[in-house]
Amino acid sequence: MLLELERATVRFGGRAVLDGVDLAVAEHEVVCVLGPSGSGKSTLLRAVAGLQPLDAGRVVLDGRDQAGVPAHRRELGLMFQDHQLFPQRDVGGNVAFGLRMHGTPKRQQEERVRELLDLVGLPGAARRAVAALSGGEQQRVALARALAPRPRLLMLDEPLGQLDRSLRERLVVELRELFGRLGTTVLAVTHDQGEAFALADRVVVMRDGRIAQSGSPLEVWQRPADAFVARFLGFDNVVEASVVEEAADTPWGKVPVPAGSPQGTRTLLVRPAGVRLVGVDEGLRCTVAARTFKGTHVAVHLQPEDAPRLEAACALRRAPEVGETVGVAFDPSEIIVLH
Repeated sequence: MLLELERATVRFGGRAVLDGVDLAVAEHEVVCVLGPSGSGKSTLLRAVAGLQPLDAGRVVLDGRDQAGVPAHRRELGLMFQDHQLFPQRDVGGNVAFGLRMHGTPKRQQEERVRELLDLVGLPGAARRAVAALSGGEQQRVALARALAPRPRLLMLDEPLGQLDRSLRERLVVELRELFGRLGTTVLAVTHDQGEAFALADRVVVMRDGRIAQSGSPLEVWQRPADAFVARFLGFDNVVEASVVEEAADTPWGKVPVPAGSPQGTRTLLVRPAGVRLVGVDEGLRCTVAARTFKGTHVAVHLQPEDAPRLEAACALRRAPEVGETVGVAFDPSEIIVLH
């Protein structure tokens, strides 16, 4: 493993903001740490970078314990959401900063700057002023600067957080392709699950300073570890249930569950795609409380008489209007009994 955190702990005022975290990142792997504000994800990044000392545990980089090793000697590339470019330097001067700190000869600096600006889609921009760049261009310069010294590990802190949505979606695809082409090892933190799932080989979800779940984007999306992860990913149809064989007693009545589901008192997740609208007399009677246009579908919010709300995903042309009464049935293939 290129990077290993072993029982990494950081305390602020007696409270553990990083609580005995074990995490390993393999060479050439892109790992995104995901979580709400205050979950400990940025503290984890700062601890790896050497910007935040550990109260317990250790950080091991390429087999070497990093205790006492300052940030500038850890062979890491750092990129923050606010870019932190030097306004008094032009683009080339910003990209070459790390190379100058390492004593790289000037001609090699110029060649590396030209190579990186081509790589990030800013050919010929070396003499441009930083202040004249758009937000997306500044982000590309920050990335080129982080990559310039050829770091063993590239670390990104909310790298696209200040960009508008369309630019963010475009850049995350470009970053994924770039990291694959370079074979870069990446540890990124973000609160945006769309960004994490698009960028990562592995997603790590954090809660209260601990890792709640770790797995491929597909694994985490298809099988959230618990109610916290499910709700953080945006799933609202989460309730307590009693599972017996292939059925669950829920506030919504009897709901079918897949064969082999864990039995007993459990937490049930019903994906919106598993909430099917049927005739009023054919299922759970609900009133359409709200509709939200999602681009590819309409999220329909349904209110049963004496049960929690349900969210259904409906085709654009088939979504009922607010105030209509509908029936609801459930598709067991879209239902997960959480462990």
